Amino acid sequence: MQQTTDDHSVEISPAILYFGTPVVLVGTRNEDGSPHLAPISSVFWLGHRAVIGLGGNTHTLANLRRERACVLNLPSVEQADAVDRIARTTGASPVPERKVGWGYRHERDKFGLAGLTPAPGRSVDAPRALECPVQMEAEVAAFHSLAADDPERRGHVWTVELEVVRVHVAEEIRLPGHANRIDPDRWRPLIMSFQQFYGLGPQVRPSRLAGIEEELYRTPSRVPSSVG
Repeated sequence: MQQTTDDHSVEISPAILYFGTPVVLVGTRNEDGSPHLAPISSVFWLGHRAVIGLGGNTHTLANLRRERACVLNLPSVEQADAVDRIARTTGASPVPERKVGWGYRHERDKFGLAGLTPAPGRSVDAPRALECPVQMEAEVAAFHSLAADDPERRGHVWTVELEVVRVHVAEEIRLPGHANRIDPDRWRPLIMSFQQFYGLGPQVRPSRLAGIEEELYRTPSRVPSSVG
């Protein structure tokens, strides 16, 4: 039963909490060396570390455990159709029982189905998706079980901490006059919010944080000092 609180908000119990995060196509290598691609939207970055969330029985998690490397390919709104073509597919065979109920099917060639072009990473042995305007090569730093304090949920969902070691971007989204900055007015990431695709709207207003020189946020990392 919904309850209205003193501040006029309504208490609800949503099944999911996807309030809006970037879509990421995680590129990994299969056991036979073939490229694999999987869409996710559980991701965040701090410095040059990324954290992604994956189900415990996913093919991508198995690849990461074995290969210890991936590429985080960020599609723009232009690649929404490509992302949707590989939705509800999995590299796992047989398809996990829960995903069978959700209408998933096994697909070995995710790149081919998406219509995206695989290319080797320069620092890691994992595939980039060339059509994606941002491609971040990364190495696994650690695996963490989500809800490790709950015996019933422990091991069902994992977060993977990644160290980003090389970043590729399309020239058209680079900020003019800066070797290592992205132009937020040109970069239009694909956003997933409650199972729906969205893009970014126009800038609301300048942020006071923009008065801090971006380079001051740089932390020691293995990422080359210029975009490649």
